[in-house]
Amino acid sequence: MSKGLFVTATGTDMGKTYVTALMVKKLREAGYSSGYYKAALSGADSIDESDAGYVKKISGITQEDETLLSYLYRNAVSPHLAARLEGEPVELKKVREDYLHVLKTHEYVTVEGSGGIVCPIRWDNEQKILLEDIIKALELGVVIVADAGLGTINAVVLTAEYLRNHNMEVKGVILNNYKGGAMEEDNIRMIEELTGISVVALVRKGEKELEIEAETLASLYT
Repeated sequence: MSKGLFVTATGTDMGKTYVTALMVKKLREAGYSSGYYKAALSGADSIDESDAGYVKKISGITQEDETLLSYLYRNAVSPHLAARLEGEPVELKKVREDYLHVLKTHEYVTVEGSGGIVCPIRWDNEQKILLEDIIKALELGVVIVADAGLGTINAVVLTAEYLRNHNMEVKGVILNNYKGGAMEEDNIRMIEELTGISVVALVRKGEKELEIEAETLASLYT
């Protein structure tokens, strides 16, 4: 049975797309049927130039471009505003259908979010959709991507608590831009103690491989 996992972050510019690409690549290179999906993406003129195109290129998957995402907006703003400006609001029904299509053709599908967990996807008179509504519609567990440096304890704890309080399951934390040293090692310890969630991988700048066993990574998908 095919499985999925949602990737969110503690905010913008945390390297969520980069880490997602490494996740998809790790599974593919280990022999898993690895796919990718993103509901809404803003700030690109084409799929090839977008985050989805980046993930496809870095991971080496051969998935058809049109199955990588449902909504592509040119304006580099939050999806809800881009949708309003461009007149194409997100429909949860389409998101679910497109995700299930990828799920039918791949065993492990990594779903990338937009921005942080409290990201408006659609906000108009007809419907209000936050990122969490997509996670729940797709029935996925969540991995949090965060920067390894100063301030990450607060950011991860707040994100994890929001997810849990809104009935979403947190599967693990991945720290990006890891350099090592006393502070970052303490960040790992404090995150795990305060949240009870494991830091499952550490990613150094420019890393081309995700340092986690493929079987361990696959076990996060449900």
